[in-house]
Amino acid sequence: MESFLTLVALLLAALVLLRLAGWLRSDSGLPTGDVVSSDTRAWGVIEAPLVSQRLGLTGRPDYLVRERGNLVPIEVKSAAAPKNGPHLAHVLQLAAYCALVAEVYGERPAYGLIKYRDRLLRVPYTDALERELRATLDEMRAGLGTDGLDRSHEHPGRCHGCGLREACDQAL
Repeated sequence: MESFLTLVALLLAALVLLRLAGWLRSDSGLPTGDVVSSDTRAWGVIEAPLVSQRLGLTGRPDYLVRERGNLVPIEVKSAAAPKNGPHLAHVLQLAAYCALVAEVYGERPAYGLIKYRDRLLRVPYTDALERELRATLDEMRAGLGTDGLDRSHEHPGRCHGCGLREACDQAL
Protein backbone atom coordinates (compact mmCIF):
# COMPACT_ATOMS: atom_id res chain seq x y z
CA MET A 1 0.00 0.00 0.00
CA GLU A 2 2.85 2.38 0.86
CA SER A 3 4.50 1.84 -2.52
CA PHE A 4 1.15 2.48 -4.26
CA LEU A 5 0.77 5.83 -2.43
CA THR A 6 4.36 6.74 -3.27
CA LEU A 7 3.70 5.94 -6.94
CA VAL A 8 0.53 8.07 -6.95
CA ALA A 9 2.38 10.95 -5.26
CA LEU A 10 5.19 10.75 -7.84
CA LEU A 11 2.70 10.70 -10.72
CA LEU A 12 0.90 13.75 -9.32
CA ALA A 13 4.22 15.58 -8.87
CA ALA A 14 5.16 14.72 -12.47
CA LEU A 15 1.84 16.09 -13.74
CA VAL A 16 2.28 19.32 -11.77
CA LEU A 17 5.82 19.75 -13.12
CA LEU A 18 4.67 19.10 -16.70
CA ARG A 19 1.94 21.71 -16.33
CA LEU A 20 4.44 24.20 -14.85
CA ALA A 21 6.86 23.54 -17.73
CA GLY A 22 4.04 24.22 -20.21
CA TRP A 23 3.20 27.53 -18.52
CA LEU A 24 6.85 28.59 -18.46
CA ARG A 25 7.30 27.70 -22.14
CA SER A 26 4.16 29.61 -23.03
CA ASP A 27 5.46 32.62 -21.08
CA SER A 28 8.80 32.45 -22.93
CA GLY A 29 7.10 32.94 -26.29
CA LEU A 30 8.82 29.89 -27.75
CA PRO A 31 6.78 27.91 -30.23
CA THR A 32 6.04 24.29 -29.55
CA GLY A 33 8.84 22.04 -30.71
CA ASP A 34 12.28 20.93 -29.63
CA VAL A 35 14.87 23.53 -28.63
CA VAL A 36 17.87 22.68 -30.83
CA SER A 37 20.12 25.33 -29.29
CA SER A 38 20.01 28.30 -26.97
CA ASP A 39 22.21 31.35 -26.61
CA THR A 40 20.99 32.24 -23.13
CA ARG A 41 22.78 31.37 -19.91
CA ALA A 42 19.47 30.27 -18.40
CA TRP A 43 19.71 27.02 -20.38
CA GLY A 44 23.28 26.21 -19.35
CA VAL A 45 26.50 26.46 -21.30
CA ILE A 46 26.35 28.71 -24.35
CA GLU A 47 27.18 26.85 -27.54
CA ALA A 48 29.71 27.92 -30.18
CA PRO A 49 28.40 30.47 -32.70
CA LEU A 50 27.25 29.60 -36.19
CA VAL A 51 29.83 30.65 -38.79
CA SER A 52 29.49 31.39 -42.50
CA GLN A 53 32.76 31.99 -44.32
CA ARG A 54 30.81 32.67 -47.52
CA LEU A 55 28.81 35.51 -45.96
CA GLY A 56 31.48 36.60 -43.49
CA LEU A 57 29.00 36.24 -40.63
CA THR A 58 29.16 34.78 -37.16
CA GLY A 59 26.35 34.63 -34.64
CA ARG A 60 23.75 32.56 -32.86
CA PRO A 61 20.03 33.20 -32.39
CA ASP A 62 18.76 33.32 -28.83
CA TYR A 63 16.87 30.10 -29.58
CA LEU A 64 16.77 27.69 -32.47
CA VAL A 65 13.64 25.52 -32.36
CA ARG A 66 12.65 22.62 -34.57
CA GLU A 67 8.92 23.09 -35.11
CA ARG A 68 7.06 20.53 -37.22
CA GLY A 69 10.34 19.47 -38.84
CA ASN A 70 11.49 23.02 -39.68
CA LEU A 71 14.22 25.05 -37.99
CA VAL A 72 13.04 28.41 -36.63
CA PRO A 73 15.52 31.01 -35.31
CA ILE A 74 14.16 33.19 -32.50
CA GLU A 75 15.54 36.52 -31.33
CA VAL A 76 14.35 37.79 -27.93
CA LYS A 77 14.16 41.51 -27.21
CA SER A 78 13.48 42.94 -23.76
CA ALA A 79 11.66 46.04 -25.06
CA ALA A 80 8.02 46.31 -26.04
CA ALA A 81 7.23 45.76 -29.71
CA PRO A 82 7.37 48.92 -31.83
CA LYS A 83 3.91 50.15 -32.85
CA ASN A 84 4.72 50.20 -36.57
CA GLY A 85 6.25 46.75 -36.81
CA PRO A 86 9.71 45.47 -35.92
CA HIS A 87 12.77 47.68 -36.25
CA LEU A 88 14.64 47.09 -39.51
CA ALA A 89 17.80 46.31 -37.52
CA HIS A 90 15.94 43.54 -35.68
CA VAL A 91 14.59 42.12 -38.94
CA LEU A 92 18.06 42.14 -40.51
CA GLN A 93 19.56 40.52 -37.41
CA LEU A 94 16.97 37.75 -37.68
CA ALA A 95 17.66 37.46 -41.43
CA ALA A 96 21.36 37.00 -40.63
CA TYR A 97 20.44 34.15 -38.27
CA CYS A 98 18.25 32.60 -40.97
CA ALA A 99 21.16 32.79 -43.43
CA LEU A 100 23.52 31.23 -40.88
CA VAL A 101 21.08 28.42 -40.10
CA ALA A 102 20.60 27.76 -43.83
CA GLU A 103 24.33 27.46 -44.42
CA VAL A 104 25.34 25.58 -41.26
CA TYR A 105 22.39 23.18 -41.05
CA GLY A 106 21.65 22.96 -44.79
CA GLU A 107 18.00 23.88 -44.12
CA ARG A 108 16.61 27.26 -45.14
CA PRO A 109 14.17 28.55 -42.49
CA ALA A 110 10.86 29.71 -43.92
CA TYR A 111 10.63 32.34 -41.19
CA GLY A 112 12.09 33.52 -37.92
CA LEU A 113 10.49 34.96 -34.80
CA ILE A 114 11.19 38.15 -32.87
CA LYS A 115 9.89 37.87 -29.32
CA TYR A 116 9.35 41.31 -27.85
CA ARG A 117 8.33 41.74 -24.21
CA ASP A 118 4.67 42.03 -25.19
CA ARG A 119 4.36 40.38 -28.59
CA LEU A 120 5.72 37.66 -30.84
CA LEU A 121 6.28 38.66 -34.47
CA ARG A 122 6.76 36.23 -37.34
CA VAL A 123 9.16 37.44 -40.06
CA PRO A 124 9.14 35.49 -43.35
CA TYR A 125 12.66 34.77 -44.65
CA THR A 126 12.00 35.66 -48.27
CA ASP A 127 14.41 35.99 -51.18
CA ALA A 128 13.82 39.77 -51.02
CA LEU A 129 14.84 39.88 -47.33
CA GLU A 130 17.94 37.81 -48.08
CA ARG A 131 18.90 40.27 -50.86
CA GLU A 132 18.37 43.19 -48.45
CA LEU A 133 20.61 41.45 -45.89
CA ARG A 134 23.37 40.96 -48.48
CA ALA A 135 23.10 44.58 -49.66
CA THR A 136 23.29 45.79 -46.05
CA LEU A 137 26.35 43.60 -45.38
CA ASP A 138 28.03 44.98 -48.53
CA GLU A 139 27.23 48.54 -47.42
CA MET A 140 28.60 47.90 -43.93
CA ARG A 141 31.81 46.38 -45.29
CA ALA A 142 32.28 49.32 -47.65
CA GLY A 143 31.95 51.66 -44.67
CA LEU A 144 34.63 49.81 -42.71
CA GLY A 145 37.36 51.17 -44.94
CA THR A 146 36.08 54.75 -44.80
CA ASP A 147 38.19 57.27 -42.91
CA GLY A 148 36.28 59.48 -40.53
CA LEU A 149 33.53 56.94 -39.96
CA ASP A 150 31.22 58.50 -37.37
CA ARG A 151 29.36 56.07 -35.17
CA SER A 152 25.93 56.87 -33.81
CA HIS A 153 26.20 57.93 -30.18
CA GLU A 154 22.67 59.15 -29.63
CA HIS A 155 22.10 56.52 -26.93
CA PRO A 156 24.76 56.54 -24.17
CA GLY A 157 23.39 53.27 -22.77
CA ARG A 158 23.99 51.53 -26.09
CA CYS A 159 27.53 52.92 -26.22
CA HIS A 160 28.18 51.77 -22.65
CA GLY A 161 27.05 48.22 -23.45
CA CYS A 162 28.94 47.95 -26.74
CA GLY A 163 31.47 45.14 -27.02
CA LEU A 164 33.82 47.40 -29.00
CA ARG A 165 33.79 50.22 -26.40
CA GLU A 166 37.36 49.60 -25.21
CA ALA A 167 38.76 49.95 -28.75
CA CYS A 168 36.50 52.81 -29.86
CA ASP A 169 38.03 56.25 -30.22
CA GLN A 170 34.55 57.79 -29.96
CA ALA A 171 33.35 56.02 -26.81
CA LEU A 172 31.32 58.20 -24.46
